[in-house]
Amino acid sequence: MNGGLLVAGTTSDAGKSVVTAGICRWLVRQGVKVAPFKAQNMSLNSFVTREGAEIGRAQAMQAQACRVEPTALMNPVLLKPGGEQSSQVVLLGKPVGELSARGFFGGSGGASPGKRLHGGRQQRLLGTVLDCLAELRGTYDAVICEGAGSPAEINLRRTDIVNMGIARNARLPVLVVGDIDRGGVFASFFGTVALLSREDQELVAGFLVNKFRGDVSLLEPGLDMLHGLTGRHTYGVLPFRHGLGIDEEDGLRVSLRGTVRESNTSPPVGEDVLRVAVCAVPLMSNFTDVDALAAEPGVVVRFVDRPEELADADLVVIPGTRGTVRALAWLRERGLADALVRRAAEGRPVLGVCGGFQILGEHIEDEVESRAGSVPGLGVLPVRVRFAREKTLTRPVGEALGERVEGYEIHHGVASIEGGEAFISDGEGHSLDGCRVGRTWGTHWHGSLESDGFRRAFLREVAAAAGRRFVPAPDTSFAALREEQLDRLGDLIEQHADTDALWRLIESGAPQGLPFIPPGAPA
Repeated sequence: MNGGLLVAGTTSDAGKSVVTAGICRWLVRQGVKVAPFKAQNMSLNSFVTREGAEIGRAQAMQAQACRVEPTALMNPVLLKPGGEQSSQVVLLGKPVGELSARGFFGGSGGASPGKRLHGGRQQRLLGTVLDCLAELRGTYDAVICEGAGSPAEINLRRTDIVNMGIARNARLPVLVVGDIDRGGVFASFFGTVALLSREDQELVAGFLVNKFRGDVSLLEPGLDMLHGLTGRHTYGVLPFRHGLGIDEEDGLRVSLRGTVRESNTSPPVGEDVLRVAVCAVPLMSNFTDVDALAAEPGVVVRFVDRPEELADADLVVIPGTRGTVRALAWLRERGLADALVRRAAEGRPVLGVCGGFQILGEHIEDEVESRAGSVPGLGVLPVRVRFAREKTLTRPVGEALGERVEGYEIHHGVASIEGGEAFISDGEGHSLDGCRVGRTWGTHWHGSLESDGFRRAFLREVAAAAGRRFVPAPDTSFAALREEQLDRLGDLIEQHADTDALWRLIESGAPQGLPFIPPGAPA
């Protein structure tokens, strides 16, 4: 095989990330050397590759589905929102500036002072994106690409580099995924094709129905009519399954819906459950950190935004955020800041991760992210933070609570620790990151709780401090749960998609002679 495919969607969150991962896992089981690709991603959930490049977490998980190491080639453009109107642009794994939406998509907005992003326009990144895709296609038997939003966003088609723009340039067949659980899937499929130009329609090979509940035979007349209207094949009907979300792009509503939480039906090992409250701060990033906690039998995780919701929590987590100063102000406005300070003073467990760690410190100096200057922190940890223009992007390894711990760092804030105990060390007494005071911990390391031994040791400390007779399960493997999840995605494709037709599509491209569906793209 030497081919490719673009998985597009009728809407955002139609299931593109999940379907892409499932196809990747199905192919790798067939002995195909496969890689994922998403030209441009907008996400606050990111990951650091071994070479120190920042990419979307969904592409990192898709690489795991392919059983390959993720690289910056798999997600050359990453947009990290900093508010309603602007995003940090990460190009080939490194931040290159802030742009307004108008500036990025082709309007009059510009880059931040001293920064130029290939002329400041999305379309000018097309060459870089195509080069990355070509390099992957020269290395792998197949590359499964994920689109963004909908390919029929006619206002953005002129500068598109992630949907039909890349499909046209790379001659990729396109499979359109629709979420039938939302309703209107037939209209969405037909309308998606009918709003594309003739040249774009030639590449749209067919459809895949996602999240179907019930008897498929009841759907088949509609699929036949859709084929009659569009001349395009439906490549499968995937049934609704709980817990099939991987580390997706954004939004509180998609967090913790993966297998690691929903498939966990085991009772607690000890006599008590452990309750974890996660502060739902603005611009929350890498909230997937707490999925590892939710993977533990007997650990109940919920997101909160009111101080009274902290009262019965055994552990409170302040997660990462793209806007540390903004999140700190939000905590103060809602009364959560005072509740956190009281909680720490009472010796009740609090964990701050990345931006959450910075918030717990004494002082923040920020002329980079918020440009707010000097801002007092919560003063719970003896830490002073200064925001640097260069972003820290690393994959460190250390020791904490007597256990090996791995993680990844993505932050502009540089912490000066002026007291407390070391949290993560090199195993020889030298501090690597973070600190603790009593039962309050802080670290810049994302993903540390995925280290099974460390997670269990940490939960034992939390349970002891909370007076809970909670015992971590001795055999929970977060990595094994991830693999199980990806295998379930591969099973869905293998069992419910027309894999013979899908194979031909990937290897040979879109069928010839597909009919044009009027009216086509507006002039």
